[in-house]
Amino acid sequence: MARSVLWRVSVPVLALLGAAGTRAQPIGTVTDADIERARKLQPVITDQDIERAQRLNRMPTEEQASRVPVPSAPRIEVLPRPTAPATVDLEAIAKGYSLLEQDGRNGVLGAEGALLVFVSFAMPEAALARLVRQAERARATLVLRGFVDNSLAATAARVKTLIGRHKAPFQIDPQSFDRFSVSRVPTFVLVRRGVEIKQCDGQACFPADAFVSTQGDVSLDYALDFMTKRAPAFSREAAPFLKRLRG
Repeated sequence: MARSVLWRVSVPVLALLGAAGTRAQPIGTVTDADIERARKLQPVITDQDIERAQRLNRMPTEEQASRVPVPSAPRIEVLPRPTAPATVDLEAIAKGYSLLEQDGRNGVLGAEGALLVFVSFAMPEAALARLVRQAERARATLVLRGFVDNSLAATAARVKTLIGRHKAPFQIDPQSFDRFSVSRVPTFVLVRRGVEIKQCDGQACFPADAFVSTQGDVSLDYALDFMTKRAPAFSREAAPFLKRLRG
């Protein structure tokens, strides 16, 4: 009975000893067989391959290289130059708009009359930009009440930004706002041609029938059409401005 027990115990012990004596191959180890297999997969470049490549890709001769044009250095003096931005006449803005000085001679308004567009920088940018373009075409004058932040430099900078390359005249004339009873902007004033300019308390003034006006966020040509329909006698004054506007 004791011998039988001893036999059963000895079998697993021998199995454990055998497992311990065998070393497993580490995972990821590169074997000689792997190296040999990789070597066989690599392409073999022969001398014939090298000669064939040299024939297909020959170096240019000195004569061929001399025929290739050499790029010349750019001529800076002939390169396109950016367009100079439009300048703002600070002196004209500072003096303000004087209808008598600019259009009148001996107290009489010029032969074409005058078209004034009273505006403010508080207006929407899109509406101001539209009136700037139209005033340039019609040769109308845009009139401001005063300076931006009481500063000539700030006003000039704002006018320059708004006008850009356009040639629309901007003037500052708070007296004209009172002279033509302008209470809101934009207001459009069309002054009759040849009208006599009078002096009222030391300032230029016009008779009530010397001008017609309208106000509202409308285009310049719409304002002119409206004024001539309301006052047909001013059709002659409006005609040259409308002609320039509509090309």
